[in-house]
Amino acid sequence: MVTVGHHHNYLVSGAAGFIGSRVARFLLDAGHSVTGIDNLNDAYDVRMKHYRLEQLKSQPTFHFLQCDISDRSIYSDPAIGLFETQFDAVINLAARAGVRQSVENPWVYIDANVTGTLNLLEFCRQQGIPKFVLASTSSIYGANAPLPTTEEADSSHPLQVYAASKKSAEALSFVYHHLYHLDVTVFRYFTVYGPAGRPDMSMFRFTQWINEGRPVRLNGDGEQSRGFTYVDDIARGTILGLKPLGYEIINLGGHETITMNWLIQMLEEKIGKRAEIIHHPLDPTEMLANWANVQKANRLLDWAPEVSLERGVSNLVAWYQAEREWASQVKTD
Repeated sequence: MVTVGHHHNYLVSGAAGFIGSRVARFLLDAGHSVTGIDNLNDAYDVRMKHYRLEQLKSQPTFHFLQCDISDRSIYSDPAIGLFETQFDAVINLAARAGVRQSVENPWVYIDANVTGTLNLLEFCRQQGIPKFVLASTSSIYGANAPLPTTEEADSSHPLQVYAASKKSAEALSFVYHHLYHLDVTVFRYFTVYGPAGRPDMSMFRFTQWINEGRPVRLNGDGEQSRGFTYVDDIARGTILGLKPLGYEIINLGGHETITMNWLIQMLEEKIGKRAEIIHHPLDPTEMLANWANVQKANRLLDWAPEVSLERGVSNLVAWYQAEREWASQVKTD
C-alpha cells in the first residue's frame, strides 16, 4: 500500500483515463507526486478526458505531460525531461480500450498496448525503477471461462485484438521480471463503472440515454450479465498492488453480477424515467457473462470490493445529473 509518511514519485500513464485519473487522484490525496502522461486521443469523446484532467490539475504535486507512450523518443527527450525524475513505480493505465473498435483498427491497439508497454518497461530498466503495475483485462479469458473466473483460467484464446494486445503486454512484463528482476503486478480488471466513466460502455450510455429520453440500444435479449465494479474500488486495489510481489496476475472485479435488463430497470428507478429499448443483434465479440473470482486479491492485497451496485449506480446518476449540461452532449454512439 502507499506508505503514509513516505513521499513517492509515481508515473501514471493514461492519467486522463477513467481508471488512471482515479488512481492519480488517490495517490495525490495520500501526499505523493504524480507525473501523468496521456495523449488525449479521440478513441471516445475527448471532453471526458479534459474533464477528468481538470480535476487533477488543481493539485500542486500533479505534473501533466501530453504525449504518447508508444513514441520512443519521449523517454529521452530533454524538453519532456522524464528521465530527470527518479520514479518509485510506473503504473501503466494507458491503453486503447474497447472491444469493438479493435476489429476496425487493430494497429492502434498494438501501438498503445504492446509497443507502449514495452517502452515503459524499457524505461523502468534504464532508470532502475523497481516496480511496474500493468492494467490488463477480463476479456483475456475468452469465450469459455469458468464462472467465477480465477487467474488460472485459460487466457491463450483471446477473441479480439484488444484482448490479444493485453496478453502480449502481460507476457512482455514477465520477460522484464525474469531478465531484470522488475517487480510486476498485472491487474485483470472486470467491468468498471462510476462517475466520469467511459462513454463507450453500457453504464454511462444507458444513464445518458434514459435521462435524455433517447432510445436504449440493447444487444441481444439483455440476459447477458456483468460483474460491475465501482471505479474507487478498482483504484484502491491498483494502489495496493504497488507493494513488492515478484510477478503476480490478479483479478479485480465485482462481487455483484447483474443482467443488462436488471441494470436498465435499476437505472429507470433511480432516474425516474422509463427506458425505450431497441433490441439489436448480439455482438460476436461480446462475452455472455463475466464474473471475477477475487480470492487472490483478497489474500495478497487484503482487497475486497466495498461499494455496492446500489450505491455506485446512485453515485453515477447523481454525477450525471450534476454535470448534465455538458455530459448530455458527450458522444455515446
